[in-house]
Amino acid sequence: MDGCLFCKIIAGEIPSAKVYEDDCMYAFRDINPQAPTHILVVPKEHIPSMDGVTAENSAVVAKIFEMIPKIAADEGLTGGYRVISNCGPDACQTVKHLHFHILGGRQMADRMA
Repeated sequence: MDGCLFCKIIAGEIPSAKVYEDDCMYAFRDINPQAPTHILVVPKEHIPSMDGVTAENSAVVAKIFEMIPKIAADEGLTGGYRVISNCGPDACQTVKHLHFHILGGRQMADRMA
């Protein structure tokens, strides 16, 4: 999608610190980490948010969720980690491309709000 920050990162137009890549997803380090380990995992297909997941594209989301534990393990997140996806303006979704934050490397707060 034209102008999408994550589409440009996936295409290599904007540099990123790649953690993992395959045919359907790209994972990279967040430039503004909220935890010692903060990785974004995005589908290569432009899906605007969780609201854009359909029967036609849900297989890529399933594959992402299969890969997240492997990425976390490769990062040494043996004590656990948090996975977050913000959807829409009330959730402060700033990039309109479905993405999942993997946060770990320290004890997380018990409250999310």
